[in-house]
Amino acid sequence: MEANYSIPLNGTEMVVYDSITSKVLWILSMVVISITFFIGVLGNGLVIWVAGFRMTHTVTTICYLNLALADFSFTATLPFLVTSMAMKEKWPFGWFMCKLVHIVVDINLFGSVFLIALIALDRCICVLHPVWAQNHRTVSLARKVVIGPWILALILTLPIFLFLTTVRVPGGDVYCTFNFASWGDTDMERLNAAITMLTARGIIRFVIGFSMPMSIVAICYGLIAAKLHRRALVNSSRPLRVLTAVVASFFICWFPFQLVALLGTVWLKETLSGGYKILDILVHPTSSLAFFNSCLNPMLYVFVGQDFRKRLIHSLPSSLERALSEDTAQTSGTGTKSASSLADIEIKAI
Repeated sequence: MEANYSIPLNGTEMVVYDSITSKVLWILSMVVISITFFIGVLGNGLVIWVAGFRMTHTVTTICYLNLALADFSFTATLPFLVTSMAMKEKWPFGWFMCKLVHIVVDINLFGSVFLIALIALDRCICVLHPVWAQNHRTVSLARKVVIGPWILALILTLPIFLFLTTVRVPGGDVYCTFNFASWGDTDMERLNAAITMLTARGIIRFVIGFSMPMSIVAICYGLIAAKLHRRALVNSSRPLRVLTAVVASFFICWFPFQLVALLGTVWLKETLSGGYKILDILVHPTSSLAFFNSCLNPMLYVFVGQDFRKRLIHSLPSSLERALSEDTAQTSGTGTKSASSLADIEIKAI
């Protein structure tokens, strides 16, 4: 990079492309991201259309609508990332798009993760405290609470606002990277500042952007599963399979990416010196797997809870509308309903 010290966006040296394995993983990652783009835009776009324009807004539809907006906005940026990946990390779109695309990526990736945790927490409250949920779980409250994940995602994106820019290298190629030119008078000072900044950023993102939401999801669905067993509402294992699929898919898609990012953060100085090249090779496949979660969400949160073949027979928009709706018995019930009956309604709605 230039003398005014800069670091690639992934926090390591440029991804290695000089082996058969790395080339195969590179091509496979582009294929996965391309598939994610098409499925994500279509699937999330359909959810936005149904939840945003065809249905009365409820707590459930507001949560799904925001999740779909996050995933749709993110997947819409994937053509830029695939193009850059195909050009071996070069950035042909200019300074403004460098910032804009990666700001959109970060806000919506983390917004999606936080919204998934919020949905899990909402469902857990409905099952464990049905009377409170019936009296206080309002659309007005949901519209206020749902702002929280977006604010938190925006805070985690601040380093992109401050330090991401385009840098032209001596060969004339342009990269979209973090630049710390004003953080020291010598290369060593800039290097130390960059390592400190990116290490803190990586650890915060791992803890707040993954570990905490993952813990919330796991705890909430664990409590829901325990309630299912205690109330003897499960005559088959299908509800538990649904809950297991939701948690497992979230973990499987995100954990490899977060682990590689964390190791790249912990060993940032070594990777900048040319060590741990395996992390460089794993950047693309793990990130493409994490990206894939954005097109899975519509299927996981809408389709997986019911028999898929029946949904294919009926009108897809109508099926989505039914899946995203509040339970009519829940919304029209009065305070005379017992806590147990309300709990049964909420559990069956899962």
